[in-house]
Amino acid sequence: MTAVLKGASSILAHTPDLVPLGSKPTREIPRFEGLGEQCLAHLRSYREAVAYPPNQVFIGNIRPDELAEMKQPWWRNLTADAFREGPYGEIMPQDEFYGLLKAADAFDLIWLEEGFQSQIAAKLRLHPLLGDLKGLGGGRTIAEIRDKLARNEALPLNLGCDLVGCVCQAHEEDEALSASVILEGLSAKASAFLALRHLLARVNPTDPRDIDYLLDFSEGAVGDRYQRGGGNIAKAIGEMAGCLNATGADVKAFCCAPTHAIAIAAALVQAGTFDEVALLGGGSLPKLGMKFQFHVKKDMPILEDTLAAIAILIGKDDGVSPVIRTDAIGVHPICAGASAKEIYEEVAVKPLNKLGKRITDIDKYSTELHNPEITVAAGRPDTPLINYRALGALACLRGEIGKEAMGDFVRTYGMPGFSPTQGHIPAAIPFMGHARDMIMAGRIENTMFMAKGSLFLARMTDLSDAVSVIIERNPATRKEVS
Repeated sequence: MTAVLKGASSILAHTPDLVPLGSKPTREIPRFEGLGEQCLAHLRSYREAVAYPPNQVFIGNIRPDELAEMKQPWWRNLTADAFREGPYGEIMPQDEFYGLLKAADAFDLIWLEEGFQSQIAAKLRLHPLLGDLKGLGGGRTIAEIRDKLARNEALPLNLGCDLVGCVCQAHEEDEALSASVILEGLSAKASAFLALRHLLARVNPTDPRDIDYLLDFSEGAVGDRYQRGGGNIAKAIGEMAGCLNATGADVKAFCCAPTHAIAIAAALVQAGTFDEVALLGGGSLPKLGMKFQFHVKKDMPILEDTLAAIAILIGKDDGVSPVIRTDAIGVHPICAGASAKEIYEEVAVKPLNKLGKRITDIDKYSTELHNPEITVAAGRPDTPLINYRALGALACLRGEIGKEAMGDFVRTYGMPGFSPTQGHIPAAIPFMGHARDMIMAGRIENTMFMAKGSLFLARMTDLSDAVSVIIERNPATRKEVS
């Protein structure tokens, strides 16, 4: 049995008023007088976030190769014809996302002001995919919310200058159930749920009860003080989405988690253990505003103002969808070195050798697709460009291309970064929907998705990690040459 990529969705939730609650702003704003006001002054409007070209690429309205030809900086050259919805998902405004947080809350920890909650419930009932949401009745008075905040038992939910709610702590003595951690978990759950809803609406459509298994690769961890990171957010998302016949688990591997999850899901399907496996990655609240100080200093908008989420469906061969090559999964074993050359030898060259292919036999490589406008402004490198140059240099060393062709290699086999810096999300998979469409349209034959992870961040080991997965055109769709 062959496993295929049946669909992928990508969504963004524009959450500018959650930026001050990101890990970096939370630490830095109290240290510098006036920094909080500067942060708020550099937040983007929803219209600007929707019209931002990389965001339109993320939801599928623009191809990455088109983005490469667009005038930069992209934040100054917004897309004239920009849309909330795209082939892979949507860009949700902040007020609706607050309503989604409330719907994801099973323990009455999100308090929304009663008038605001009523207004948002009415808006979400009109959403084509969210009309059945539960838990949006009632609400709290603004006095109750202010009292909760005054007792330091909650974090505020603001909408511009207005206080519209709060996030309550779940336990007064458990740091793993503090208000900030609860908000982090619910943000991942709510955004992944939205991505899953879009995925299921775009595949056939698929009944959520057809999903057998769920794998969540979100970067955050949920649990309590006795088992921090114990999980299982996958099952929590499945419950909210109506995947009543599914069970699931969480996959944790820093930025490599999505590619690990793809390999696991494909193996489960190919073994006949499950027929339909949905992979889920919710947004990372701590990553909001990581580089906000640099953006403020350069008088540019704070671009890390969106929660990003992705959902992927892997299932039995339908004779149409791209095939996942489980016989050529690239891995970075413990014994391998950590230099760029050694990593690419393991995750690119070795799996290609198994298939009798060269580096140039892959039409598109998808690596860490961090948006360079976010990173370069902070003095960090253009990560995708560095990765493609390293891969091109390896192709040159192997005699596949000449030195003069290095620039062409990057343009032909690579793409500009367009993903929010949400940790696990940029790690190759934002191109998943594009790759599937381009393969099925005959524009390309195959794609290799390559992700790298920094395991040393957990202080448990100083190892790195890397995983690659190849998808290619389904053999059943190839026309016989007469």
